[in-house]
Amino acid sequence: MAEIAARCAACDGYGWVEQDADDAMGVAEGDAGSECAWCGGIGYVLQDERGVSRRIPEDQLAAHSETLERLELERLRQIGYSGEARKPWQQQIRLERGDRIARPPAQDDPPGAQ
Repeated sequence: MAEIAARCAACDGYGWVEQDADDAMGVAEGDAGSECAWCGGIGYVLQDERGVSRRIPEDQLAAHSETLERLELERLRQIGYSGEARKPWQQQIRLERGDRIARPPAQDDPPGAQ
């Protein structure tokens, strides 16, 4: 079964959602705005040929990193951003939160691996 990375329909690639009082769909419990429950805060999901989406497993993030970077750059361009994206380990907010992807790749790792 072939799978491709696609923008999360629940958060539109942002990785978080805001919760309306009447709508708790896709929001982690107890927050007015929080990490998207569908994609786990990544902003993207895997989609099979039938269009069925599922969360990208954490151990597969490195394998999909180039595709995720390309999709994120496309999304940023669509909303008018014209600069360059910072790597996760260069983003202050991720460092402060201790996000799992805020670690620089090891010197010995091949490109795209973390």
